[in-house]
Amino acid sequence: MGINPIVIFFASIFTSNMIFSNFLGMCSFIAVSKEVETATGLGIAVTFVLSITTILNYFIYKLMIYFNIEYLRYIIFIIVIAAFVQVLEMILERYVPNLYYALGIFLPLITVNCAILGVSLFMVIREYNFLQTVGFGIGSGLGWALAIISMAGIRSRINENNLPEGLRGAPITLIITGIMAMAFIGFSGIVQIS
Repeated sequence: MGINPIVIFFASIFTSNMIFSNFLGMCSFIAVSKEVETATGLGIAVTFVLSITTILNYFIYKLMIYFNIEYLRYIIFIIVIAAFVQVLEMILERYVPNLYYALGIFLPLITVNCAILGVSLFMVIREYNFLQTVGFGIGSGLGWALAIISMAGIRSRINENNLPEGLRGAPITLIITGIMAMAFIGFSGIVQIS
């Protein structure tokens, strides 16, 4: 049976957050966390992509095991992720053009966001069943969104203050990320799934 899917869901948001405990998906996290609105849009997009691609990759992995081709999982997972992000990009361009242009180059970069592939690989390594996979995929996406939206809120407040030139941009973002990661360690006594 393993761990309850609800426990996995909450653990992947807080104690096993992709940003704060695994440091996966940092490039877009640092680059897009300047404005809350853009960070929220990317957080929703990443959550959506993570949730759907993890479920799709679960079923595809089960087929790979059946056909004894699980050694191709990296390639096939990346193809699934790339195809899904391409479809999402076309939908956003058509129906939400403001968000599409605000995200700019970072939308196609969701394809190479290591958190997206990492969740699918963790799902395989940890041998999750379907419900555990759903909880893990959705929770990881929400955890990533929580991290980037929180960072955007903090950075918008910091931009109002005077910072030394050497701390502006990525340096202060990395310092804040480290402090936030330490804060999330406080949740680790509750439950850990890794």
